Amino acid sequence: MRKLLRYLRGYVRETILAPLFKMLEASFELIVPLVTAQIIDVGIQRRDVPFIWKMGLVMVALGLVGLVCSLTAQYFAAKAAMGFSTALRKGLFAHISSLSYRELDEIGTLTLITRITSDVNQAQTGVNLVLRLFLRSPFIVAGALVMSFTIDVPVAMIFLVAVPLISLVIYLIMRWTVPIYREVQKMLDLISRLTRENHVGARVVRAFGRQQEEIRAFTQADREFTRIQMAAGKISALLDPATYVIMNLAIVAILWVGGRQVDAGRLTQGEVTALVNYMTQILLALLALANLIVAVTKAAASGTRLNEVFALSTSLKDGAVQEIKSRSQGSRVVFRNVSFTYAHSSSPALEDISFSAEKGQVIGIIGGTGSGKSTLVNLIPRFYDAAFGSVEVDGHRVDAYPLQQLRKKIGVVPQRAVLFRGTIRDNMRWGKENAADEEIWQALDTAQARGFVEKKEGKLETMVAQGGRDFSGGQRQRLTIARALVRRPEILILDDSASALDYATDAALRRSLREQVSGDGQEMTVFLVSQRAASIKQADKILVLDEGRLAGVGTHEELLRDCQVYKEICLSQLSEKEVSPI
Repeated sequence: MRKLLRYLRGYVRETILAPLFKMLEASFELIVPLVTAQIIDVGIQRRDVPFIWKMGLVMVALGLVGLVCSLTAQYFAAKAAMGFSTALRKGLFAHISSLSYRELDEIGTLTLITRITSDVNQAQTGVNLVLRLFLRSPFIVAGALVMSFTIDVPVAMIFLVAVPLISLVIYLIMRWTVPIYREVQKMLDLISRLTRENHVGARVVRAFGRQQEEIRAFTQADREFTRIQMAAGKISALLDPATYVIMNLAIVAILWVGGRQVDAGRLTQGEVTALVNYMTQILLALLALANLIVAVTKAAASGTRLNEVFALSTSLKDGAVQEIKSRSQGSRVVFRNVSFTYAHSSSPALEDISFSAEKGQVIGIIGGTGSGKSTLVNLIPRFYDAAFGSVEVDGHRVDAYPLQQLRKKIGVVPQRAVLFRGTIRDNMRWGKENAADEEIWQALDTAQARGFVEKKEGKLETMVAQGGRDFSGGQRQRLTIARALVRRPEILILDDSASALDYATDAALRRSLREQVSGDGQEMTVFLVSQRAASIKQADKILVLDEGRLAGVGTHEELLRDCQVYKEICLSQLSEKEVSPI
């Protein structure tokens, strides 16, 4: 948690003023028992009503001033805590955004969501309570002890016995409950995972009739979470009874010893009342301190989890130079003996891959499920870094490029079509912020999306729901292809992004892309990943992957002749006539 305090730098004044005002409030609170003693010993004993009214007004004034100090302290503490959580959340989000796919795969999406929400909130609560109570509670305890000794030393010895006993009870209960609260955060991860899986996969769950099974799994996790919370609650429930028993026994002892002191004329009734009030103040301060310890423990556990995320450093480092000038000669994309293994995987996803893609070529990539097709194209924009070998773009290794410059060259359409809430125009401008409507319509035309967009009442101003839920799967894919085309990339990666399209639309899309590649003078290189042999038949070069290895490279005709894996794929999808190169 200490490492996270750097996010309080902009709130130094608030972190100083909040505890100071709380100590001021505590100071006024410590004066109240003395005023009460004066009312009893002077006002009531002498039946001096004006004096009682006078001291009563003093108590009201002390209360009002204390209230103002408390509200001021709360304002500064809340401002600092909110500023801390805002800066922390922003820093965490920025750090997560800087991580590569490797680190994101390693830590997991669901736990990141829990950490950026629940854990940050716990840290915020901890900061707020520390600023309000960290100095106030010890100050009240120490101040009440000192004031009790100024009244009467023999009676004050009771405080020296009661305070350590109350502190011991609080310590033991905290020692039992703190590990349980750590388990609570882990259970929140599990519940978040189950909730997200069922929300994202709601259609699949219902299609397979698995609602009851999923409800049982969630209920079991929820019951376990409740059981852990109840265990902590049962132990925490002992706190008040145990401490109040000790306090009441201490008060009985104060009244017993104090009564004898009053009979002996060494103490007044008001002073005994003040001592009882100080004992009550000590107990309340220690209970507040116990709550603070619980909150700080939760915040510390959350802080540890947040620091685990910050400790992850991205494996992708920007190139040493600010900008690289592309070479005019040579291949656009080259793989040289590239191998790659996912974290915690025992076998490589890609092994010894070598090929080159020229400017203006369409490169088809095909293979069985899990053969490494997506992994291969993910190495080009450096979503991952190759473990061995090198990937080059325009004559330079991709790890030499600044990431921003490299990715500006590339348009990526992922397997899962993702749209963002906003208008169609807003989504299209993800590819190019200042794209004119004419450029957007041209990209939509190439992606075979103009037809259904024009039919929308708002056309480019049509709102897109979160995730593009108001569009069909094929429409979402065409919109994501158009989004990538808007930026006019030098390299276009279509990662099985036409799987939801019918064969006629798929063919029209490929034909339109071919015309754009060869007709606009930009010499765009296209990587077309597909499960369909028909989709990549006309590619200039086809890469056939089999269990992470390159089983064949060549044109459709060459691979039918020389690559058994490719021939089997084609024959499993197409007729003999369609497979034939004639």
